[in-house]
Amino acid sequence: MSILQPVKNWYIINVHVGHEEKVAEQIKQRADSLDLADKIFGTLVPKEKQVEVKNGKKRVVNKRIFPGYVFIQMVMLEETWFAVRNTPGVTGFASAVSGQDPQPVPIEEVERITKRMEADITQHKVEHKVGDVININDGPFKGFDGAISEIDSQKGKLKVMVNMFGRETPVEIDALQVSKLS
Repeated sequence: MSILQPVKNWYIINVHVGHEEKVAEQIKQRADSLDLADKIFGTLVPKEKQVEVKNGKKRVVNKRIFPGYVFIQMVMLEETWFAVRNTPGVTGFASAVSGQDPQPVPIEEVERITKRMEADITQHKVEHKVGDVININDGPFKGFDGAISEIDSQKGKLKVMVNMFGRETPVEIDALQVSKLS
């Protein structure tokens, strides 16, 4: 590996999926124990809030935007590369081609991701999909069965085609108001 320019940049590392937070914490601990805190500045595990609807209940969960990846802000030197690369759970630098130095992530991209993390817009994760036949169990259309024709994950709404007055009629309902027919 060649000696790189001593500039503070963001890089992406590959990690084992599901271990992102653990690896980020281990990197912070290694930076302190190896006296590299002045060269390894921090880590970022990008997450966003999503509303999950399961068993008729809404709950807000933090979902990873990029499973298996951790962003790290550091000065790329032989010693920092070695410390990060040899952290348990790290499989390599995402932007590194064999025999070449890892490439930094443009700061604009990191800013875009942090804005996405800070946004108050939550996505609804609905356990149903278009075409599922469901039963409406709440609201003015309670008791009707129908097929889902559209899903608005932004609002957590479903458009369901129900048979009303002898013809198919679209109705918009909350994802909490339905249960899947078995």
